[in-house]
Amino acid sequence: MGNFPRYAIYHAPSADSELHRFGATMLGYDAASGGDLPFPDGVAPDWRELTQDPRKYGFHATLKAPMALADGKCEAELLDACAAFADRPRCIPLIEPVVDAISGFIAVIPARRSDDLQQLAADCVTEFDAFRAPLTPEDRARRNPAKLSARQCEYLDRWGYPYVMEEFRFHMTLTGRLSDERRGPIVAWLRERFAATGLATLAVDRIALFKQDDGGSRFRIIGSWPLRTS
Repeated sequence: MGNFPRYAIYHAPSADSELHRFGATMLGYDAASGGDLPFPDGVAPDWRELTQDPRKYGFHATLKAPMALADGKCEAELLDACAAFADRPRCIPLIEPVVDAISGFIAVIPARRSDDLQQLAADCVTEFDAFRAPLTPEDRARRNPAKLSARQCEYLDRWGYPYVMEEFRFHMTLTGRLSDERRGPIVAWLRERFAATGLATLAVDRIALFKQDDGGSRFRIIGSWPLRTS
């Protein structure tokens, strides 16, 4: 089985929401339409470079990391599985979204931990794993396992991604990794822009299936489903 296409289950806000418009504009790419967008006024001169990595994936929060499909699985089956997953009643996570630095980059993250959100992410990891092709040695090496903890290496080998279960941290990425001197001013500027959305509470109330056709293409949304509340 080849490494492409790749699929990922993400949280992506509704395409008509203020949060989607904020994230897509900041990245210069709308994963719902597949089109480029102009950056807002006031960005740094090198903003295109600073957002190059997250632009490839679109504005999202990872729930099930990118994966090639396992032998015998097809896209239509994965779409059906996403719809069935979304239709099962559950507690919808509610978070207070804030802009802050995380592991050297800047993202929209929860102000505090949400058990409902951790459970949603864990459910996505486990329930969609049957669709995941095993990691190739090259894919595993790209995760730089020598720099991971023992538990993260265990998760990488079991689930194909090291940052799952208690290692999971919800984040909607806005920049690539920044130097210490760049990070502070950009966090402050993004906080001002985010405050203008007026978003004080975020319901993580939908999942989306993203697809990447090949290594040179961006991820785009091919399906989106609201989660059914319990």
